[in-house]
Order: sequence, then structure tokens, then C-alpha cells
Amino acid sequence: MDQALVNAVPGLSRRHFMIGAAGMSFGVLPMLAACAGTAASVRGKGAALATSAASDLAVNAYVSLARDGRVFIQSPATEMGQGSLTSLPLIVAEEMDADWDSVVIVPAPPNDAVYGNPGFGGLQYTAGSVAVQGYFTHLRKFGAQVRQVLIANVARQWNVPATQLTTEPGYVLLLDGSRRIGYGEIVAFLELPAVAPDIKPDQLKNPSAFRLVGRKSVGRVDVPSKVNGTAQYSLDVQLPGMLYGAIWRSPVEGSRPLKVDDSAARAMRGVVKVVVMSHGVGVIADKPWTAFAARDALKIEWDRNALGWGFDSDVRIKEYSKQVRDLSVVGKPWGKAGDAAGAMAKATRVVEQEFRCDYAYHGQMEPLNVGASVSPDGSKCEVWAGSQSQTMAVTAVAGALSIPPQAVTYHSMLMGGGFGRRGNRDEEFVVDGVLLSKAVGRPVKCIWTREDDVKNGRFRPMSAHFLRAGIDASGRVVAWQHRMASDNVMPFMDPVRYQKFGNTDVIAIVGSELRAYDVPNRGAEHLPQNTGVRTSPLRGIGVGPNTFAMEAFVDELAEQLKLDPLDLRLQLLAKAPRARQVLEDVVARSGYRTPKASRGMGLAYVNYSGTEVAMVVEVSLDDGGEIAVHNVWATLDCGIPVQPDNVIAQSTGAIVYGLGLALSERITFKDGVVQQSNFYDYLVPRMREVPQIHCKVIATDNAPTGVGQMTTPLVAPAIASAFHKLNGRRLRHIPFTRERVLALVTGKGDAS
Repeated sequence: MDQALVNAVPGLSRRHFMIGAAGMSFGVLPMLAACAGTAASVRGKGAALATSAASDLAVNAYVSLARDGRVFIQSPATEMGQGSLTSLPLIVAEEMDADWDSVVIVPAPPNDAVYGNPGFGGLQYTAGSVAVQGYFTHLRKFGAQVRQVLIANVARQWNVPATQLTTEPGYVLLLDGSRRIGYGEIVAFLELPAVAPDIKPDQLKNPSAFRLVGRKSVGRVDVPSKVNGTAQYSLDVQLPGMLYGAIWRSPVEGSRPLKVDDSAARAMRGVVKVVVMSHGVGVIADKPWTAFAARDALKIEWDRNALGWGFDSDVRIKEYSKQVRDLSVVGKPWGKAGDAAGAMAKATRVVEQEFRCDYAYHGQMEPLNVGASVSPDGSKCEVWAGSQSQTMAVTAVAGALSIPPQAVTYHSMLMGGGFGRRGNRDEEFVVDGVLLSKAVGRPVKCIWTREDDVKNGRFRPMSAHFLRAGIDASGRVVAWQHRMASDNVMPFMDPVRYQKFGNTDVIAIVGSELRAYDVPNRGAEHLPQNTGVRTSPLRGIGVGPNTFAMEAFVDELAEQLKLDPLDLRLQLLAKAPRARQVLEDVVARSGYRTPKASRGMGLAYVNYSGTEVAMVVEVSLDDGGEIAVHNVWATLDCGIPVQPDNVIAQSTGAIVYGLGLALSERITFKDGVVQQSNFYDYLVPRMREVPQIHCKVIATDNAPTGVGQMTTPLVAPAIASAFHKLNGRRLRHIPFTRERVLALVTGKGDAS
């Protein structure tokens, strides 16, 4: 480890760390302070959760050992309900042979160099179902290094060869079992080597030897506190002298307040200050409801120079459609293989079709909020927030205050859902609270209402998809083209990563590359639209709309080829045995081949970042155009399922999320302004609408892949497939609202 990294982590001392091999870093955990009671208060069966803890010695950047036998493990990802707070420490504990009942989990502090996700190029970022997938090997090596260091120390202390020692959960022991010593006891004589052991792949555990990973008995550490009400979110934070803030943000991105009449707001009892900012107007008061009422009393005239003014989503989708159908308009290429255009020109038949997707809102349970305390002189700041990137939050705060990142103390809080909404590089909701705190020199909790969250949302982009397939004389699909037009996402939400990807909007176009199907000539193009609309990744990112278009198109190709959609997929997956297995399993479990009367059965498949997923849905249709989903079956192969029960839970939740996106969730714009405001006009699934969901995980020894959002993209195409089986008509525009469906079945529209 070089001195720059030592300096970057407060409290890091060369007395307490091993110098890393192969670029891996080790050091004292700066968050560990004397607060041992926190863990004990939430301890149940299994590991405990704490925001800080007491320990005697840090073995590496992830593990500290206490003399009483407790093992403190840092979790580098943020917890937003997906289980990473448990699954990542579980991987470390597995390789170091920790006793899970003695583990205390501590959220890692912001530090890309130490805790960055290899799956995101070293950025400490939680998104895209990449936490387990990105950190898996990385964390296994850290755990294995701890185990080797413990064995080496006991070998020296007992004067025996290290080869005569092994470990069991929480102990080092002789191979014959005649003598053993607990990890906590080893702390008394533990000496760290100058260089950390270099762990080779064959020195890691064989998956067949796992005691924790892949075992259903291991529960999530965040669940007990969420059940008993002690879980701490940023909304729960209380600070001495704290005030409350509310923001009236510009209705159109980039617009500024020209005139502000705040007389009614300032006249309200309890209002402390009105703050005019470049992007809106904030109100600070002694109570949250006072801040909300005063904010609503503001009279603001906005400039109309921003690009988004005048934008109408119903009008603009038609322009998207025109562009994707015009083959002379060249887009940014993606997923190219072979010569799609050449093969298309030689094809016996060319099949073409268009699909559309509306804007969608994240709809996370917890609206955005932050607690912030800026020092009176503005030189330091403390923040309590739930962000999908601890380091991006710190950078955004430091930039807003013009202070170094080291002057920002960030407390990573639990989140009531993220789904991509809390992962923008500007972290605007965090900065809001910081600027209000600076304005009054006191702690401020800034809270967005649900209406704020919807009106100022950052949405999955609207998109139009034009797909073409070339079929040769033998009926084989030999060429594939996918042209997609959508709002820019990455240039707005993360311009830094956008540039790293060569100015390709990966968030929007990913998933269009026809990852698993055996089509020799294929390619996709993105036609980015600069609309001025606030956009963001949303659960499933571009894989969601792109998979809907692709899978619905596969169904239409099957009809052209006079094949069942299942049979065409099995043909296209002839070289993909894992894919065929999940399809065959879900078909067998669902009874896809023998549907019930008045019910339609449809299927869909995706390879999402290496996770193989197949789905079958069962639907019916009433006379009013309402689609009811009765059953959903899903089968996943995500390699090693680190927490099998959590894989099922996440997949089930992702299906419910996909139901809303498929059937009812829709954001519209008029004159650049969002028309929806709350869950009465942005319709998420109600409990009565949730079908029976049957998820199955096929465990393999392949490296783990993501699960948090892998079932979401399949819901819409599977419903469209089932709908066609039911009445022979095609749904090509999500969401499949009652009005669109009724227009289609009555012949009064095309469901667009």
C-alpha cells in the first residue's frame, strides 16, 4: 500500500495493516469506534448489524477481530432491501471460516480505493445487480488471507508446521483435533506480515465445502430491526438544533427561478429562512409540515430557456417511431456480430415490427431525504443519507461546498428502495439538504414528499424499437437488427462513466445485443434523443424495454415460422444448455403446453448479465380490457446462489415490480412538466392484483451472477405472449393499460 492511500483513510496506521499483493489493500477500519453495545442490542440468530463497533485489531480492510471472539466485517455495498449488507460479509466469513453467530457487520466508509466494486471499475457503487457478482472473488481472497494469517500465527505460537493446522468456524485447530484456539484468543499474539498472502484460485474453498454460502439457514441481518422498528433510515435521524427543509425544484431540468414572491411563506410561524437557489427555492422551518406548507405558499416565475419546455411525450413518441424506421438515420452501434445488413439483404424473408415503452418512475417506498450538518464556517459537513454510491455522494457534497472530500463525513443509512433512483452522480437530493444547512448554519433534514418525488423524478426513458429479422430458405433466422430511440440517460445521470464508455449510452442500449440466441449476423443501434427530460437507470435498466421488444418479436417470428414460441427459442438456444434447462424447467412446472380454458399462457427468456432466466405467465382478460395475471413461474440459474432464500425473495419482488411496469405504470409530459403526482394517478400494483408467484433457483458451481432485477424484464413480454395465446392479438406498447387493451380488442386502436 502506498502512502497516498494511507493518508486517504483517516486512522490508518502502518502498525496495523498488511501491505497488499496484486493491488489489494489492507488497513485499520476507520469506522470502528467504541460502541460495542449497538451490535448486542440487535443480535439474534446469526450475524449482528451495527453502525460502529469495538475491535482490537484490523487484519485487513474488511476484517477486524475482537478479543471476545467477535469478527467485524465491513460491507462495501449499500443496503436498499436487496440483501447485500448480508451477502457480501457472508462471502468473507465463508473463506475465513468465521462463526456467523460472532460476526458483526459494519457499513464500509466511502473509499473507492479500498471498497470499490471491481464490477464497476473500482467505483463504490451499488446498482445493476452487480454487488455479489462484482465483489465475489475479491472478497473471497480477503477472507482467505485472514484465514492464512491466523493459521500462520498459531503455527508460530504452537511451534508446529502450518500444514498441520486447519480451521473450523471461529477456531484454528490441529488436524487431529487434539488442540484448538479461538480467533479472539489469537488476537493476543497476532502479528501481521508485511505483505498479505497472495491467494491463488486453488487456495479458495471448493463450493462443495461451503458452510455459509448457498445455505438457506442464513437469514438477512437487516430484517430483525426492520421487523421490530429499530432500523435506522435517514428519515429517523435526529440532531441537536435540527431544522427541516423542503424544496420547490424547477419543474423542468435546467430552469431557474426568475421571480420569487415568498411573503406568504415568510409570514408563517416557524419559518426560519427562504433560500433561493439556481435550481429552485428552499424553505427552512422548525417543523416539517411548516416547511411543506410554506413551500407550497411560494409564488415562483420560472425562466423558459431550458430544453425541456414544450416537450409533449405523446407527440414525441411518434417522432421516435419515425426515426427508428428510417434506416438512413444511423445510430450508435452496439452488440455487432457478423454482417447483419448483408445477411438481411440476402434473406428469403424479412420480418419487421415496432414496439414502444413509456416513461416510468422508480416508485421506491421511501421518498428522498437527507440529514445534513454543515459547520458554521462551511469548512466541514456531516451527512446522513441513503445513496447507491457513498463516494459519489461525498464528491457531490464536497463540490457543492467547495471543500475537500476528506472534510465530509458520510453516514450510510438503510434505504427504503433504490431501483436506480439514488445513483445519479450529482446526488441532487443530498446536495439540497447540504445547501439548506449551509444557509442557516444548523443541521437540516430535507424531505421530499411523494409529490416531489414524482414531479421531480428521474425516469426510465421513453423508447421506440424497430426490429428486423432475416429468415433464410430453410426457415433459420440468419440476421437480426434492433434500432432503438430513447432519451439520453448516461449523459445526464453520470457523464463521467458516459465518457469512459466512449460516449455510448450503455444504460439505454444494454440488453439489445441478443446475448444468447444463436443468430450469426446481428447488431443494434441507439438513436439518442436530447429531450431535456430527467432520466435515470430503473430496475432492469435498458434490459427491460429492450428485452420486451426482443422477446415479443421472437414470438412474432415464431408465428411467421409456424412454430410455438417455446420451440423457436429452444432452436435458437441449441448451443446454450443452461438456457435450455431453465426454459424446460419452467415449462414443466407451469404446464405451459396444456393451458386452462379462458386463460392464456405465455413465456419469455433472457440471459441478463450471465443469469439465465425463463418465465411463464397465466393471464385472463375481462370485458373492460383489464388483464389479470393469475400465476407467474420463473426459473433462474445465477450460478452459486449466495443466499438462496434471498434470491427467491428478490426475484419475487422483481416480478411484482415488472407487473406494474407492464400493466399500469406510466409517466407523461405536457409542456415539459410531469403530469402525475402520486400513487392515485401513477398506478403501482395493489396487493389484490399480485398473482401467485412460483420461483425456483437452479444452483450450479458457476460464479454467481446478479438476481436483484433479472426477472423484471420478462414480465411484459411474457404477458404479451400470453395475451396473444388468449385472443390472437399483439400488444406492442407498454404499459398494457386498460384503455389500450380495450381499444385493441374492440378494433378501435392498435394499443399504442
